[in-house]
Amino acid sequence: MLKPLLNQDVRPLSEFRANATSFIEQVRESKRPLLITQHGRGAAVLIDVDEYEYLLEKLELLQDVQKAEEQLAAGKLVSHENARKSILKSLKK
Repeated sequence: MLKPLLNQDVRPLSEFRANATSFIEQVRESKRPLLITQHGRGAAVLIDVDEYEYLLEKLELLQDVQKAEEQLAAGKLVSHENARKSILKSLKK
């Protein structure tokens, strides 16, 4: 995912309202998020749907890794052989 360019990808809400269609097209083409400000502060981010789905998948993977690390730290281990047997058993059902 590309980071927003500070001089191109930050727009005030009033400008976004007036040019929403062109900004949506910009986000689709550039694949970069658009930061929308309100009263000089970040208020929202407009992001391409494919990029959003990519971020969700990446987040899910990172959460799985974190959970696995927590399980390892807690000693909740399963040997390779036992995992293999369990998987093969579930596939036979």
